[in-house]
Amino acid sequence: MNTYVNAAQRLDSLPLGKFHGRMMLLIGLGMFVDSFDNKISSAVLASMLPTGFSTLELNSLFLSGTFAGLAIGAALAGWLSDRFGRSFAFQFNLALVGLLSFLAAMAPTMEVLIGLRFIMSIGMGAEYVICYGLITEFIPRGRRGRYLGILGIFGGLGVSLSSLIGWIVIPALTWRGMFVIGGLGALIVWWLRRGMPESPSWLESRGRYEEAEAVLQRIERESGATPQEGEAAPAAHRSADGTTDEKAEWVPITVLFSRTVIRRTLMALLLTVIALFGSYTVTGWMPTFFVEQGMTVSKSLGFNAAIMSGYVAGPLLCMFIADRLGRRNSIMLFGTLAAIFGAIYPFMTEPALVIVVGFVLVAMAASFLTLAHGTALEFFPIAYRFRGGGLAQTVGRVGLIFSPFIILWLFSSYGIGGVILSLSGMYLAITLIYAVARMNTVGEVVEQIPSDRDTDVREESGAMHGSQREPDQSSGSSRSG
Repeated sequence: MNTYVNAAQRLDSLPLGKFHGRMMLLIGLGMFVDSFDNKISSAVLASMLPTGFSTLELNSLFLSGTFAGLAIGAALAGWLSDRFGRSFAFQFNLALVGLLSFLAAMAPTMEVLIGLRFIMSIGMGAEYVICYGLITEFIPRGRRGRYLGILGIFGGLGVSLSSLIGWIVIPALTWRGMFVIGGLGALIVWWLRRGMPESPSWLESRGRYEEAEAVLQRIERESGATPQEGEAAPAAHRSADGTTDEKAEWVPITVLFSRTVIRRTLMALLLTVIALFGSYTVTGWMPTFFVEQGMTVSKSLGFNAAIMSGYVAGPLLCMFIADRLGRRNSIMLFGTLAAIFGAIYPFMTEPALVIVVGFVLVAMAASFLTLAHGTALEFFPIAYRFRGGGLAQTVGRVGLIFSPFIILWLFSSYGIGGVILSLSGMYLAITLIYAVARMNTVGEVVEQIPSDRDTDVREESGAMHGSQREPDQSSGSSRSG
């Protein structure tokens, strides 16, 4: 069996087939369940107040615990995925969500529910990192934009259906029924995903070449391609330049802050923070803005429902244009359009224009979020890809903890125009930064990014070779510098 598996290139060259459809369904179902569980808070918390089970203060703690758990889960997902494998982390976090959902449904007090929700949110935060990451490692590069769009649609449907199901279930079964439904959904998807293959790219990065080759050949057969075979060489791995690398070692997380990687880390952080902040602002605060402008609550919710359909329309648009334009160009396009429609939205007064412009703004924010999540992971080599994406998600989730205070300050000081125009400026700024940075995400280039240790070794090696050549140089040569 050939241990030079060359996983990324072989996966990119596969025709789309049954394997990719099955993987997309399993990944998408995970995102659907996670989005459903993540968005039940509003309906659940509102139903608790009349019964006396909770108070406004305890509801705030519930939300704060959720945000904190999501941030921790994103970081944990990166470490688990890079250390123990994508498949293990994928199943571990979903099992955590499923089991904790059932316990939450039986919580005797709000304080206990808050603690359970915090732990449950750790698993929910991990799902975002892993779902987007698996798209980058299993789907051919030229079709990832389409599949990222599909993943965004699964997430949007989870958000939409959580509100609809809550409207039906809570009056009949109380808020506890929502946690039971969420737990059942998580465990059903966990069972369906039990046979998912490990990422051959990750196996290759960890030096487990024979396992990577076995998985690759199974994927190739399922995709209708002819499996590639070669001679076994289990003790070593031939790299692209013909040299031999020993079994891969664990790369510490400090590599993300090394001088050769820090630009990529900062770009991933900026993309993720602004994508999350923008999405949260336009989807979470619209009804409040409408009511403050004098609308009735019912009219506000009607406007919001029409505008929020853009959260599904945006990823749907990604499906059709992201691969045609390229993900980099698509991110810049959606960022520019979000800035433009954000700039004109505060000046809309006619109800029809409010809905149309708001719909487009939400669609652009959702498209930007979908592609930013997927592309940020591609900035990093396989060996620490999920920790890079996990760090970006963690910082973004921590930012969401403080975002309500930022938005309230902007709203109280400058009104809805101040909030939306500030958001427009952020989208414009990140689009310009991303355009100037020209961050390369081509797999072959990314995998050759050296760590500082590699750079130091090469410099030291060059110095040693230089010192060995010195006796052949003229006596007048200088040793300085």
